[in-house]
Amino acid sequence: MLNKITKMAMLPFAITFGLTGCGEANQPANELSQPVAQVTTTSAESIRQSAYDIAKRAGHWQIEQFGNLSYIPESHREKSENPKFWIQAAFYIGLTKWTEISQDKEFLAYMEKMAAEQNYELLIDRPYHADDHTIGQTYLWLTEQTNNQQAYKPTQAHFDWILANKPDVGLTMLDSTASGSGNVHQEGNCQLRWCWADALFMAPRTWLKLSNVTGDPKYFEYADAEFWAAADYLFSDHYGLFFRDSRYFDMKSDNGEPVFWGRGNGWVFAALPLIIDDLPQGHPSKERYLALYKKNAASLLKLQTAEGYWPASLMDPEKVKTPEVSGTGFITYGLAWGVNNGILTEPDAKAVVEKGWAALTKAVEPSGRVNWVQHVGKSPDPVKKTDSQLYGVGAVLLAASEMSKWQE
Repeated sequence: MLNKITKMAMLPFAITFGLTGCGEANQPANELSQPVAQVTTTSAESIRQSAYDIAKRAGHWQIEQFGNLSYIPESHREKSENPKFWIQAAFYIGLTKWTEISQDKEFLAYMEKMAAEQNYELLIDRPYHADDHTIGQTYLWLTEQTNNQQAYKPTQAHFDWILANKPDVGLTMLDSTASGSGNVHQEGNCQLRWCWADALFMAPRTWLKLSNVTGDPKYFEYADAEFWAAADYLFSDHYGLFFRDSRYFDMKSDNGEPVFWGRGNGWVFAALPLIIDDLPQGHPSKERYLALYKKNAASLLKLQTAEGYWPASLMDPEKVKTPEVSGTGFITYGLAWGVNNGILTEPDAKAVVEKGWAALTKAVEPSGRVNWVQHVGKSPDPVKKTDSQLYGVGAVLLAASEMSKWQE
């Protein structure tokens, strides 16, 4: 099976695309021909084939760029070059899920090499910060896949220290301009816990995998409690969406609607299937995670644009009119997982997923470069076609991992 997959030639994706007026102000017209408008019927086989094609091209392209990330803004280039930092770590989460499907030995060998070079260590400058625990998911995955018992030891030692020194702070995020010099972080010390939506993708699954690998439930017992403290705080039952953090509770967009960040919701929505799949059989929290997943999915199904993307500002698609691939990739992955597992049975769910996947394929160049990825941020910001980032590739790989299983 391995040789058949890794040697698969590029295959056509039987979709017809049209153009729409989805342009960004002051952007040249020739950069606006990416969005998808019309999708004709596609076979499940052609979608599965396209998933292998897209994932292989995107994964290899991204790996080839390491050491030459000049396309990333200088403000975040150095951090993007660090495998331990969340930007690169989010790419590896997508790559691990894809490698499970493809059994691609090259991708596996690359991650083994990267992890060994990092001595399987987390960043320790901010010992509690969720972002700096993200890479642990890949280390622990390597233990699961290769039985490398050294790969999880530094993470275990670090998390043992956290359990012995549990943070006792609230979940309110401060404005950076209002935070005092005594705060541990610029935006307040709530980041000692998981007080922002992105954190629920970055850290909880690392703790869950550590419990699975060690057989000690104490790690996920802590993470499970912290996840629900954050989710109950940030999730809007009324809208079925996640606020990025407490500063957004009362914020309004230009159209007077609440500000729900597309990628912020994508982070959490992608985390839910990842967590649910890793939960031990019969875990008492599984139904609660599934219930949250269904509520979030019900809202996201309604918010896809005509072009197949999810807006950077979910309740105000006019705020950023261009495509945004990182949020769309994470959301497409999450919805595809629900369809594939018989959880989402709504008549339109399958069509929404296929439309989202079609939009993603249009954002990937023949070289494998993934375009239209909003840069590092925390709110709906403008996006250009040439914007690309590692976590955007990770999101596309996650989506491909589910589209590779697509059925009629």
